[in-house]
Amino acid sequence: MTKFQAEIDVMPKKEILDPQGKAVTGSMKNLGLTEIHNVRIGKHISLEIEAENEEIANSKVEQACKSLLANLIMESYSFKIQKV
Repeated sequence: MTKFQAEIDVMPKKEILDPQGKAVTGSMKNLGLTEIHNVRIGKHISLEIEAENEEIANSKVEQACKSLLANLIMESYSFKIQKV
């Protein structure tokens, strides 16, 4: 078995309202950072996985994202895997 590190980003879909992002965008303006627009806030997940190869590790992380880590109705996800 080989150990892999997965770095997963889960973000609200573009068409979904992001109240946290809107609040932060407004705060940026209050801080004088008027150049910053359209802040979107998501989550970052880091995990280790043991698998026979990278293809299997990818498959397991994909399954975890679809089943538990992301709400596919409102969120999208992307991830990168590397050997540890």
